[in-house]
Amino acid sequence: MPAIVEPKLITGNANKPLASAIARRMSLHRGVNVGLVDARVERFNDGEIFVEVFENVRGEDMFIIQSTSNPANDNLMELLVMCDALRRSSASRITAVIPYFGYARQDRRTKARTPISAKLVANMIHGAGIERVLTMDLHAAQIQGFFDIPVDNLYASPVFALDIKAQFKDRMDELMVISPDVGGVARARELAKRINAPLSIVDKRREKPGEIAEMTVIGNVEGKVCLIVDDICDTAGTLCKAAEVLMENGAKEVHSYISHGVMSGPAVERVTNSVMKSLVLTDTIEPTQPIKDAANIRVVPTAPIFAQAILNIWNGTSVSSLFEDTTLSPIYDGLYAAE
Repeated sequence: MPAIVEPKLITGNANKPLASAIARRMSLHRGVNVGLVDARVERFNDGEIFVEVFENVRGEDMFIIQSTSNPANDNLMELLVMCDALRRSSASRITAVIPYFGYARQDRRTKARTPISAKLVANMIHGAGIERVLTMDLHAAQIQGFFDIPVDNLYASPVFALDIKAQFKDRMDELMVISPDVGGVARARELAKRINAPLSIVDKRREKPGEIAEMTVIGNVEGKVCLIVDDICDTAGTLCKAAEVLMENGAKEVHSYISHGVMSGPAVERVTNSVMKSLVLTDTIEPTQPIKDAANIRVVPTAPIFAQAILNIWNGTSVSSLFEDTTLSPIYDGLYAAE
């Protein structure tokens, strides 16, 4: 066993650009080159997933970087098979870095005879031999309790706060943070507190999933630059409708900050044609080419915060320290330099 165990990164096919960016960031932070472990994650002709690791990982501290985004089932299975390959290769510890945790929206039984799929996926991850999970903005905080292993849940709001202070530095007194539903108030309140802005809510009522019957704005948004904050943007229907309702209620501008850009179906087209001036996503899910080409969509990087979190887990220091501006700002200094 080596005298000094280094953190080693390996990735599947879910978000290779983010994995490479995390490796580059870790190299910058440590002053030592950190690369991705050489491996192949492929499929047989019938779709079965096959993993082969080409480097020695015996006794190593391994971090698997793999979002369970679309195609969710394939990417989840890649994660499990990679873990099994590492465990059977005698890796010392295996941590799953899951920037976007799929199935998180199925965190409770909404009707009779429905599953709690988030708990099932947590059991599968634990059963595969993963000993720790690092993720970002779980859809519901209680999902951490579904795991019988440590879970470090990072938040996008500190990064969003840095971006907002840079983008709206001359108009901070005009900002108002908007929660697109009652369930997201805690997330919106956290960001509002960071940028010292008031909070409002768009209350939505659904007749059935995917269809909004009515939207009501709780709070006075007249003359305000509204910032909608949410964790997931899927088809963008709710988001674009909320932006319209805010503009109808007198908002000056509407911008949105979303942690995970699922952006399925007509999402990009809807956002492009909406009244929103900008939509800001993180790169926890690899942006598609239409997202990159959209004039009113921006992507902020999460590699700096994930790289530092991995280093903190490896050397046994605090991960929650990354929630403080004094710790996070230097990590993002190249992007959001202090004035």
